[in-house]
Amino acid sequence: MNVEFLQLLLLIIIANGAPILIHVLLQDVFSMPVDFAKKLPDDEPIFGASKTWRGILAALLATPVAAWLLGYPAETGLLVAVFVVLGDLGSSFIKRRLRLAPSSQAILLDQIPESLLPAFLMRHVFHLDIASVMLLVLIFIIIELVLSNILFRWGLRKQPY
Repeated sequence: MNVEFLQLLLLIIIANGAPILIHVLLQDVFSMPVDFAKKLPDDEPIFGASKTWRGILAALLATPVAAWLLGYPAETGLLVAVFVVLGDLGSSFIKRRLRLAPSSQAILLDQIPESLLPAFLMRHVFHLDIASVMLLVLIFIIIELVLSNILFRWGLRKQPY
């Protein structure tokens, strides 16, 4: 594991955590669903109410700042955030098609897309090989599950996952 590995992991965690933090700070203020509460022909939401424009904006603002503080161009942080958000939206889309409720637990589906997509697509910037990308995803899964449980115990998350 090198410093760049840890920096990318940190940026992914920040992009993933910014929407949670903004929800804790603002509760339901400015909480507009990304899918505008629209449903597909399967009568399920596209993404669900827990995916908001406010959360996406938080990730897209916080991650470039963090990247810049780590010595990377803000654009690098923005790309990491975009890929995290796309992975997260993709997993939410799949969960809705499986008729799982928003914010319901789907271990691996909740963690892999939002960590694998940015790790794989940014591997050249952070000088990672495929084995390092896989290790980063594994470590992210463990960290995300542990942090989610801690945040739940502190009352900052509605669910322990």
